[in-house]
Amino acid sequence: MARNAVQFQKGLSEAEFDRLYGTEELCRAVVIKLRWPDGFSCPVCGGTAHSIHTARGLFQCTRCRRQTSPTAGTIFAATKLPLRTWFRAIYHMTQSKQGISSIELGRRLGVRQTTAWMLKHKLQQAMMERDGRKRLKGRVEIDDAVLGGQRSGGKRGRGAPGKTPFVAAVETTEDGKPVRLKLRRVAGFTGQAISRFALHSLDPACNVVSDGLACFHRVADAGCAHEAIVTGGGAEAARHPVFRWVNTTLGNIKSAIVGTYRAISSKHAPRYLAEFEYRYNRRYDLASMIPRLGYAVIHAPPMPYRLLKLAEIHG
Repeated sequence: MARNAVQFQKGLSEAEFDRLYGTEELCRAVVIKLRWPDGFSCPVCGGTAHSIHTARGLFQCTRCRRQTSPTAGTIFAATKLPLRTWFRAIYHMTQSKQGISSIELGRRLGVRQTTAWMLKHKLQQAMMERDGRKRLKGRVEIDDAVLGGQRSGGKRGRGAPGKTPFVAAVETTEDGKPVRLKLRRVAGFTGQAISRFALHSLDPACNVVSDGLACFHRVADAGCAHEAIVTGGGAEAARHPVFRWVNTTLGNIKSAIVGTYRAISSKHAPRYLAEFEYRYNRRYDLASMIPRLGYAVIHAPPMPYRLLKLAEIHG
């Protein structure tokens, strides 16, 4: 049997990572190249002529005299950590299929868990910003799911206390090969929530296949064609071939969450889902994920720590 091309790809070794990103100078050069691929451009006046303030590492525009840091206005803004620490965090978050907890990330980076948590969530934020506006096209498998362990007593299943509901959708080719993934937390499995998801996440030309859950008919609000297949419940329904890829993906995500994080806060669930989504959508080239996430970080707005901790993210 042929090997799984994704599972057995080479990726980027630690030795190769050190060659490309192992020093502060190398990482700074990468940041500058990602921010100004065609050379420096002043964010105020657009001027390209400049000098470099060597001691402070700032670019000074010759025309308006504005001084600019390569990290200003990015996720890296005002960081006190070396850029090589950031890139090492990017390496661990992109090269691990199951993800990495902030505790383990802190051990590997040699920083406190709270610092690793901040790094991780800022990078997750950049992932979420990068993929947020992209829509799935063509044939799409969709299913409902929840995050959160079982509680004794009380309601079970959908709507149970302590659960975080989310929607998973997988774009496939006509012959059933998975292409891209969308994971979005929703307020609940209602027609209004699914309508909102479809309008933001699905191309109007999509052909959506779902189970018999009534709310999924609202994908039609986005102009999508919809086919509902009543599967019943239990393990047999989860193995239905029509939903092969969305069910496989959900199984992998839940296994990773249990194995890596055990549980995640509902408030921050969209970032964790965005991390799984980002890796899945770029799974065919692990090595390129580092510069691609670097680009996303450079072009994402700053996210102060207080907002990471306090802000409620709306799916």
